[in-house]
Amino acid sequence: MKTVGILTALLCMLLLAGCEEEFPAETATQQTEDMITSMEAEPVLSYEVPKSVPGILVNQLGYTTGSSKVAVFRGREMPEQFYVKEESSQKIVYTGTLEIKKQDSVSKEVSCYGDFSAVISPGVYYIEAPILGRSYSFEIGEAVYAPLFDEACKQYYYNRCGMTLTEEYAGDGAHNACHTAKAVSQTDTSLTLDASGGWHQDEKGQKNMMTAARTVSTLLLAYELYPQVFSDNCGIPESGNGVPDILDEIKYEIDWMLKMQQQESGAVYAGVSVYAKSGDASSKAAEIYVEPISLDAGKAFAMALAKFSYLYQNYDTVYATNCLKAADRAWKYVELNENNKETDEWEFAAAAELYRASGQTSYSAHATRFLREKKYETVWNETTMLGCVTYLSTKHVVNTTYCENVMNYLMAKAEDISYVARDAVYFTAGTKEQDNDTQLLFEMMCLSVVNHIISNHEYETIIENHLHYFTGRNITAYNHISDPVGIMKQFESDAKLVVMLSGILYNGR
Repeated sequence: MKTVGILTALLCMLLLAGCEEEFPAETATQQTEDMITSMEAEPVLSYEVPKSVPGILVNQLGYTTGSSKVAVFRGREMPEQFYVKEESSQKIVYTGTLEIKKQDSVSKEVSCYGDFSAVISPGVYYIEAPILGRSYSFEIGEAVYAPLFDEACKQYYYNRCGMTLTEEYAGDGAHNACHTAKAVSQTDTSLTLDASGGWHQDEKGQKNMMTAARTVSTLLLAYELYPQVFSDNCGIPESGNGVPDILDEIKYEIDWMLKMQQQESGAVYAGVSVYAKSGDASSKAAEIYVEPISLDAGKAFAMALAKFSYLYQNYDTVYATNCLKAADRAWKYVELNENNKETDEWEFAAAAELYRASGQTSYSAHATRFLREKKYETVWNETTMLGCVTYLSTKHVVNTTYCENVMNYLMAKAEDISYVARDAVYFTAGTKEQDNDTQLLFEMMCLSVVNHIISNHEYETIIENHLHYFTGRNITAYNHISDPVGIMKQFESDAKLVVMLSGILYNGR
C-alpha cells in the first residue's frame, strides 16, 4: 500500500508548479409528435453464456510480449500443471504450476491461476491441462492491441451521418449518404434546419447533444493524456492531412454540433430524432425532427466545444477560435435563462473548459463554486471527472487547496479500485462475477487519469487485467468488445474503451 498523504503532496507540487493562488403549450402537431422516435439511453446488454465454456480462460485477443500473462482455471477438480502450446506445431513451449485462489461455497468450483509470463516469443498459442482440456487460441506479439485500438477509434467513422461511406474506407459498412433531408422542428413545423452530419448514436440514427458532448470530451481526454498513440493513418478520408485522425473524426461531429446552435441567440437544440416511414431509419425517406432547445444541451455544447477549441488550436487557429466563440455564446444563453443558481456537473465542466481555453475569471468563479462545496463527492460521474481533470491541468490561476482536495479524492478512488481488484476472481474492480461493463470502463478511465500522473505499475496491471476480462477472461469466456453487440458497438462505451486502450498502448511503448 502506498502512503497516500505523502504521494498527494508530491503530486500536487508537481501538477501545480507555476500556478498562483486564486483570490478571494401544446402544439398543433400532436399527431406528428406521436410518430417521433424519442432518444433512448444506451442499452444495458446481457450476454448469453456460450453452450460450452472452457475451463481455461484467457484473453482471446492475446498478450504483449513483455506483459504479465495469467490464465484463470475453473472447475471442481484441478490438475497440478498446465502447458502452453504453440498452435501450429502443438509443441509445448512452457510448463507451469497452478496456484489455488479460492473455492465457491455454492458451486464448489475452484478458481486457480497459471502464470505464463515467461512466454515472450511472438506467435499463436493455446493452453492445455489435464481434466480441463484446452483454452481458446491467443496471440503473443509486440503490437497485439494496436489493431483493436485503431478499430475502436474508427467506429465513429462508420457512424458518420449525411455522407457516403465508400468501400475504400468502410468496407462492408459502405453506404450512400443518409438523413440528408431538412429536419423539422418538433415545436414549430414551419421551421426547418440542416441537421445532417455528425455521428449516429444508435441504429435509428438518433443524435442527442448531451451524449455527443460527453463522448467527444471523453475521446479528447484520451488524446490529451496520450497524444503519442494517435496516428494520422487510421484509414479515414482525412488520413494523411497532418492532423491526428481522432481529431479529424471529432471535428466531423463538432461540425454537426455547430449546426445545432441558433446563431442569433446562442441557444442549442437538444438533438435529432428520426422516424422511418418504410421501416428503414437510414433511408432518405426517413423523417427527421429537431428536438427543442435545452439549457442542459447548451452546457454540454459549451463543454465540448471549449475542450475541442483548446486542443485543436495548434492545427487550425481560426476554426478553434470559432468553436470557442460558439461555446461562449451557448454559455451566455444558459446564464440568461437559467433559474436554478446551483452549479451542476455540466455547468462545472463547461466552466472549467471555458476557463482553461479563454482565461476569463468569470468562468473560474463558477468552477470553484462546485469545487468549494466538494460536489464531486456526491456527483461523481464522467462529466464531473472531465471537469476536475481540466481544472487541475489549466495553466491559469487556480485554487491550490481545491486542487489538492480533488487530487486526494482521485487518489482515494484509485486505491478503492485497486483494493477490490486485488482479490477479485478476474482481477476486476467489480464486486460481482458478471460486472457492468459501463461502470468498469468508467473506473478504468479514472485509473488511467491517476496512472498518467504518477505512472504506477500496479495501476497499469489492473487496467490491462480489465482488457483481459473484456476479451474473454471472464465467467462466460465471452468477448465483450468485438461482438456485434459488444462494447465497440455502444456509442459511449467505445469512447471509454479508447481511453483505456490508449493508456495500455502508451505504457507498452
